[in-house]
Amino acid sequence: MEYRLLGRSGLKISTLTMGTMTFGGVGWAKMVGDLGTAEAKKMIDMCIDAGVNLIDTANVYSSGESENIIGEALAGKRPQGVLLATKARFGMGEGPNDSGLSRYHLIRECEASLKRLKTDVIDLYQVHEWDGQTPLEETMEALDTLIRQGKVRYVGCSNYSGWHIMKALGIANEHRYQRFVSQQIHYTLEARDAEYELLPISIDQGLGVLVWSPLAGGLLSGKHRRNQAAPEGTRQFAGWTEPPIRDENRLWNIVETLVAIGQERGVSAAQIALAWLIGRKAVTSVIIGGRTEAQFRDNIAAAELKLTDEERKRLDAVSLPPVIYPYWHQLNTASDRFGEADLELFGPHIKQ
Repeated sequence: MEYRLLGRSGLKISTLTMGTMTFGGVGWAKMVGDLGTAEAKKMIDMCIDAGVNLIDTANVYSSGESENIIGEALAGKRPQGVLLATKARFGMGEGPNDSGLSRYHLIRECEASLKRLKTDVIDLYQVHEWDGQTPLEETMEALDTLIRQGKVRYVGCSNYSGWHIMKALGIANEHRYQRFVSQQIHYTLEARDAEYELLPISIDQGLGVLVWSPLAGGLLSGKHRRNQAAPEGTRQFAGWTEPPIRDENRLWNIVETLVAIGQERGVSAAQIALAWLIGRKAVTSVIIGGRTEAQFRDNIAAAELKLTDEERKRLDAVSLPPVIYPYWHQLNTASDRFGEADLELFGPHIKQ
């Protein structure tokens, strides 16, 4: 297992992170998974034994039950070096202050997460989604307070747009609050939108990148194929709607390429999709999840899989996103002055 620095911090995390949305099975999360404590402990031990050193969850996963299960599985005593990450923002009750990124909500939910996880400190506390009603100054100050109180070690964001991130970093710098060290984003071969803004920002501003749902909710696992119904037991069969598929023909072209390369290498399509992400320059860690031991074992194997340049070119060619404005204009007129962050998007489009 390889370990990479998380953004500009001195914290090193494994290239695979354990995702736990399949723990609990309460409410909407049931269609994702419903692992109990005993099953979850087996999965956690397996990941730790493989070298995974970060476990990621959120207070909203199964209404706190995912955090409860992790706390029980670790019996309140984490193995040395194992890190915990969680998130807050979404509703945890029916009251007017039971959601959002206000000081009130963030500090209260952090303290609730600490209790459920049976720990004194959360290693990476992430704001789970944008809140357009709470001033960013209030959010960043609250996160800074949690760090200074010793309840949190590092902070990050998730599902922010480019301007959201830059505004937050600007406020942190202006007030000398602790900055985000990472962002958790959706990024796959099927959905490469992050290459327009989010990955260049990560390179330019020194943010680590954690990738959620790297198999597009299972669509890139190889189980889903063109002109075939969703297999029983999968998220899509249960009615899962993320990510939105805007070009179904492109999706199946990507899946067929993944399956073909996987067959050539004697591995699953899922491993090929994960290895592509792990090899992307801006990506720090890819969050893997699953309902079964077999799924976790297969995903873990991707950590050691290195794609050839030719395989990467095949995957890039079938999935390359269009160059939208203002990037097509920059590509036409500014390619003589591109920097490292620019090339995260433009690199494949520049004729050698």
